[in-house]
Amino acid sequence: MLLLLLCLLLPPQGCSARYDPTWESLDSRPLPTWFDEVKFGIFIHWGVFSVPSFGSEWFWWYWQKEKRPSYVEFMETNYPPGFSYEDFGPLFTAEFFDANQWAAILKASGAKYVVLTSKHHEGFTLWGSKYSWNWNAVNVGPKRDIVAELATSIRNRTDLHFGLYHSLFEWFNPLFLYDASNVFKTRQFPTAKSLPELYEIVTKYQPEILWSDGNGNAPDTYWNSTGFLAWLYNDSPVRDTVVTNDRWGVGSICKHGGYYTCSDRYNPGHLLPHKWENCMTIDKRSWGYRRNTQLSDYLTIEELVKQLVETVSCGGNLLMNIGPTHDGRIDVIFQERLRQMGVWLSVNGEAIYGTKPWRTQNDTVTPGVWYTFKPKEETVYAIFLNWPISETLVLGDPKTIIGETQVKLIGHKGQLKWVSLGEKGMTVAVPQLTPNQLPCQWGWTLQLTNVN
Repeated sequence: MLLLLLCLLLPPQGCSARYDPTWESLDSRPLPTWFDEVKFGIFIHWGVFSVPSFGSEWFWWYWQKEKRPSYVEFMETNYPPGFSYEDFGPLFTAEFFDANQWAAILKASGAKYVVLTSKHHEGFTLWGSKYSWNWNAVNVGPKRDIVAELATSIRNRTDLHFGLYHSLFEWFNPLFLYDASNVFKTRQFPTAKSLPELYEIVTKYQPEILWSDGNGNAPDTYWNSTGFLAWLYNDSPVRDTVVTNDRWGVGSICKHGGYYTCSDRYNPGHLLPHKWENCMTIDKRSWGYRRNTQLSDYLTIEELVKQLVETVSCGGNLLMNIGPTHDGRIDVIFQERLRQMGVWLSVNGEAIYGTKPWRTQNDTVTPGVWYTFKPKEETVYAIFLNWPISETLVLGDPKTIIGETQVKLIGHKGQLKWVSLGEKGMTVAVPQLTPNQLPCQWGWTLQLTNVN
């Protein structure tokens, strides 16, 4: 009776389930429902690697560790002898970084969440971490708390959920290298650096997505991932809303954690039993900004819409990456792609947000047709990526009900005519429209009601 009384008096989280620091217990936590509903987010890779902005965000590793010839030659040609990676730090200036402008661009994309790299494998933190002395954005370079500025603008000016990426390991941190030399039998680095940082960003910035990465070939026991996640789910300020991924140590990916990422650019093309995310890049070759890109390196809006539609149809979320410049600009081509996605979603969003996978994901007769479903409304959406030349679209999977089935082209007025093919589906008469009359330019949606 006393416990019941306490539960009535306490806030909801006071009586929520508590989780043990074991994968069995942690994996039993239901994923907060908001994540599956939002479907589309933007990833931002920004850090000191944005200064050389050559090749990849793995610049330091490829130059100093692997000594790849193109990276070595780039440094020898453009920088004086003895120039170190740390010397790039003060050149990470961010003078054009305007968090309000970024928030407006992100909002215009139609995305519902954003994930910023608070710290990549280089170890440079975009907040003034007390565990990253003189290698953070408050002490070096911008002299600004980037995480705080963007978090504030996102929360004040948009409805996006704010998330943070955090790399567990750091390529060249002496403590990590010491632990690695001991085959991770010692734990100096996670104890002194990685774990304190995680507690710090969660407590200070309260991210709703915690996107972990970079296990450094160490097991989750070395990182004490289950201990940290138990605190995150039980006692942290975001315990009821936070969503986590699956990158918490060797062996955890695609197996443990909140939702699964499985690999970069993961797009299986079929339904999975567990919630998943396709994290991918507009620049096909890099997550960080590159000055030496060619136009052909960027995915077109048609390719991006295809990624979104395929991913959502198969039960995933799409996390689409951009890489800002060292001085804080979102390059114009990224802005264009983001705004194009926003235009497409302003027409077709009802077939994306808040949907569930249907009984089949892509059409069995016509290629390039993907389905989503809203159970409450009993509405099926058929998103077709190629406008039919024949003025008819054959759908092999929806079974019509004579006198009841209705078909609409989203963004176009009126009902469309259709003919039943019995067990073989239906043929829809697509309206003859000029390019200016089309609801959008890339990918279109049929709304089907009263179909089996």
